[in-house]
Amino acid sequence: MDSYNKIIRLSNMLYNDGLEKAKVRDLSGAADALQKSLKFHKGNIQARNLLGLVYYEMGEVVDALSEWVLSRSLQPENNAAEQYLEAIQSNRSRLSSVNQTIKKYNQALLYCKQGSGDLAIIQLKKVLSMNPKLIKGHQLLALLYMQDHKYELARKELQAAAKIDANNLITLRYLQEADQQIQKKPAPEKTTRRKKENMASYQSGNDTIIQPTNFKDTSPLMTILNLIIGVGIGVLLTWFLIVPNVRQSSVSDARKAELEANNELTARTQEIKGLEQEIETLNKQIKEMEGQSDDRQNKIDNYEQLIAAYDAFSQQNIQGAGDVIANVDVNLLGAQSKGVYDRLSAQINEQYIAAVYQQAEQDYNATNFPEAITGLEKVVQTEEDYEDGYAIYYLAQSYRQVGDVENAKKYYQRMVELHPGTNRARTSQRYLDELGTAE
Repeated sequence: MDSYNKIIRLSNMLYNDGLEKAKVRDLSGAADALQKSLKFHKGNIQARNLLGLVYYEMGEVVDALSEWVLSRSLQPENNAAEQYLEAIQSNRSRLSSVNQTIKKYNQALLYCKQGSGDLAIIQLKKVLSMNPKLIKGHQLLALLYMQDHKYELARKELQAAAKIDANNLITLRYLQEADQQIQKKPAPEKTTRRKKENMASYQSGNDTIIQPTNFKDTSPLMTILNLIIGVGIGVLLTWFLIVPNVRQSSVSDARKAELEANNELTARTQEIKGLEQEIETLNKQIKEMEGQSDDRQNKIDNYEQLIAAYDAFSQQNIQGAGDVIANVDVNLLGAQSKGVYDRLSAQINEQYIAAVYQQAEQDYNATNFPEAITGLEKVVQTEEDYEDGYAIYYLAQSYRQVGDVENAKKYYQRMVELHPGTNRARTSQRYLDELGTAE
């Protein structure tokens, strides 16, 4: 008893820790504390409801719904989860938006996997316009921006994610990387002031004349004289200085150019290697995120099927509930979810079979044999000898009517084996003999 009380106190302590972290928008820390609280005591309703609210605030609506559904199944009365579920389920447009968000996010992941970063960015922008609180959407978009060296845009997305969840480790790590890359960029050269310093302007009538400050207005005679002097000086310099040193200068320039080219090539090679390593690291991170997302998506889809079955059952759509719950994979459900599945399946199964058989019998009597086959196959697969064998008999008759001899013989044979001596068995044997002769 002392151990049990100790576990309850520990669960409550972790719940209080998660509540304090949620108040200061440390949502990832709050989620971690609340998950640990539920590991110690799965029946901690307050912790489970708060975890659902944290997931909802992080944009993970499906995870939030899963927690609230489990909470309601554990405590059907006086449970705040009932209000949360009703608020979302009553808003059909919100549910549709959630489904569209999940599909578009998965499509963005597929584009990333295919190397179509631009398409992934477009898809993620649509996702975030529909669900601005989806933290993993901001993070993936920032990662794609960093891959394209658009660090300012990446930082903007990460800052938006940080406003939702202040201490998310992935967000902080990406934000640190973006800030480091931004600081590495060289500051733009300030040439405007130099240009202005080298320019002068004065007013001529209504016009403003701009000219360099070192501009000098000379007469034509002085221009010609300066030209002659310049030519003479150039000839003398060429004769006495340039010609003797031209070979040595050419060799020196060639060596210098070669050295500079080698240095530049080495620098470029190192830069390319660094970029390749960064790209490889980012690709690994994307693959890791994809692997985690695939496993989580399978579980999310499975819980969505369970929720959809529950919703159809609550609306008395028994056949729809039966069709949906057949797609639920029990192996992907937790222990408590399996309990919900078992109770729901037991309630649906009997009514589902009866409804399907009733519709199939109507189709059979109306000679709609293909539709009858579809319903009767479901009934026979669930309970082979349903309605004292009439399901098998009608199924064999329907297959014979549509010309599927093999299946007709299969079910006529089962009729003979399960109900020997009856009129239906004798009729089935007669058809077996006729179909065997026809072959």
